[in-house]
Amino acid sequence: MNSIKKTARIAGFFYLMFLVTSILADRFASIGFGDAAAIIDKILTHERFFSTGFIIGLLSALFFLLAAWALYVLLKPVNENLALLFLLLNLVGVAIQCFSMLLLMGSQLVFSGADYLKTVPADQLQVMAMFFVNLYKNGFTLAQLFYGTWLLPLGYLVFKSGFLPRILGILLIIDFFGVLVWFFQFFLFPGFDVITYPGLAASAIAEFSLTLWLLIKGVKDQKPVLAEAS
Repeated sequence: MNSIKKTARIAGFFYLMFLVTSILADRFASIGFGDAAAIIDKILTHERFFSTGFIIGLLSALFFLLAAWALYVLLKPVNENLALLFLLLNLVGVAIQCFSMLLLMGSQLVFSGADYLKTVPADQLQVMAMFFVNLYKNGFTLAQLFYGTWLLPLGYLVFKSGFLPRILGILLIIDFFGVLVWFFQFFLFPGFDVITYPGLAASAIAEFSLTLWLLIKGVKDQKPVLAEAS
């Protein structure tokens, strides 16, 4: 039981670091929820802040993967196959997010003032930068397909675990639907951001609740359920 509680708190710590760094990346560089125009403005007017936010954004992806690994260790006794599934889904999402951030770096390089760019007119540089930022936004949102889907097996295992509150599992499954609404809205209904607000609110409640429970309470003082048959 002590080992399970330690693993739960490690998962909570990594999840908290992921949430904190995600918020800081958004504050410093508009990475995440910021639109393309806000990101370009950060690059042009607060380049040092943008660079700091960029690094913090990469750290947030790392912390998210570490949180998924710790949750895998915690929940694999319930069903190892489903635990491995949510870990792999998270890994794919992290890989897509990191690749999209390389594209974001391209927009910063466009405004770097390098000698080989001095012959390019300023308006063309602006277009190139906006192109890279929009590619980043599409890549970041594509990652949400995997970030959303990982919540379904995660929520199910939390619900079935017996050592975590079932309400957390239910909240995570609701979070799954909320993130998918965001994903489909971005690609199919651009401009209708309002339909994502309830889902994003549910996501914040679910993930902060899971984080705080793991970090503060750990797990219930009872034996976990037996592993399900594969």
